[in-house]
Amino acid sequence: MEKIQENRMGYEPIGKLLSSMSLPAIISMLVNALYNIIDSIFVSAISEDALSAITYAFPIQMLNIAFAVGTSIGINSLMARRLGAKRIEEAQKVANHGMRLAVMNWLIFAFFGIFIAGSYMHLFTKTEYILNHGIGYLKIVTIGSIFIMISVMIERLFQATGQMKIPMLTSIAGAFTNIILDPLFIFGYGPFPKWEMEGAAVATVLGQVLCCALNIYFLKKHNKVFNIRLKGFKFEKQMLKDIYTVAFSAIVMQSITSFMVLALNGMLSQFSETAVAVLGAYFRLQSFVFMPVFGLNQGAMPVMGYNFGARNRKRLMKTYKTSFLWALIYMSIGMIIFEIFPKELLLMFHAKQDMLEIGIPALRAIAICFVPASYGIMCNTLFQSTGHGFLSLMSPIIRQLIGILPIAYLLINNFGLMSVWYAFPIAEILGTIWAITGFIIVMKKEISGMPMEAKNP
Repeated sequence: MEKIQENRMGYEPIGKLLSSMSLPAIISMLVNALYNIIDSIFVSAISEDALSAITYAFPIQMLNIAFAVGTSIGINSLMARRLGAKRIEEAQKVANHGMRLAVMNWLIFAFFGIFIAGSYMHLFTKTEYILNHGIGYLKIVTIGSIFIMISVMIERLFQATGQMKIPMLTSIAGAFTNIILDPLFIFGYGPFPKWEMEGAAVATVLGQVLCCALNIYFLKKHNKVFNIRLKGFKFEKQMLKDIYTVAFSAIVMQSITSFMVLALNGMLSQFSETAVAVLGAYFRLQSFVFMPVFGLNQGAMPVMGYNFGARNRKRLMKTYKTSFLWALIYMSIGMIIFEIFPKELLLMFHAKQDMLEIGIPALRAIAICFVPASYGIMCNTLFQSTGHGFLSLMSPIIRQLIGILPIAYLLINNFGLMSVWYAFPIAEILGTIWAITGFIIVMKKEISGMPMEAKNP
């Protein structure tokens, strides 16, 4: 327990600390983003309809991840704050709550896969190929999602205690397993069956199985901070409330993206399923821009949460400023790449002429929002780290539900398909205004009254 009392998040130089905390998560996120792109490239080699099918399935996969990551964010935030305040027994209880909540989340998506996947796909398309293979793909990834639910939770437990390398290694192992298995199961090379889209789903789940197994192994062998109890556990009402003060907003915040994509799929499918494929390609490509910033978020959040709990304003704000600067630089590079090389990016997905005509101006228009998005992401990290779930929740609501969807609807119905992509940068203006407002609120309410440095770091 002595190591917890002298946690490096309370004294190590911020630049060095943030690098060591974030770099493993960033590498992990980059590998997973690479996997998402390669996975879609293999699927697009089957046909444009196959790419459209996984784009229709994409919101459910995003919703799955939203529940996994959102719940784990609540666990991460509360555990970091409890460790910073030296409330060690409560931090142990937080970890045990997290593992049970991961299994409960899985049950929701297993139910969807078994009973609802077919009805869901019929909402968007009547194309037989897309329906049949899309339903099969959805069933496999949702019923098999227990492995990613548990993996994400264990990874956040390690991150909350400053152990960032283990989640990186397990994520890389799972992602590369997926990448290797994708062509084998999709195209049926050698002794492997040719399962096409369903093969991509099987490869995804098998990669998650390996990742989960490794996380459980490291949890048992190398964790010295908390113990997961399999028996004699009871949920505590107050702790659930403390967890979901942040987790609920994080789940909703990430789920909003899922509903936004779902609604956009519906709008675009009325005009062209090629446009749906473009949207799918964009979301795979943008993951390579946003995922590393979310990795930075994972490294920064426990540092901010710990120093907020320790009442150390200097370290809290230096972490926020440093992480924002790094995010801004990276997102700017991403925007430049999208603006200069949109054709080359789309050609990775075997884009034909009609997809290029829609996709090139689409990527250039949407990429405008990358730079201001970096500010919003880091403000949300600050909101979550200080327990202000409502502020982080409202950011995507304002940006995506109040912003992107109504603006997209007005643009596509008044100016045609090619105008819809400008809804993204227009909505980002609203999101930035809210981020500034929330930052001012948190500064006045929580941070300005804190001492510059903790008395007992």
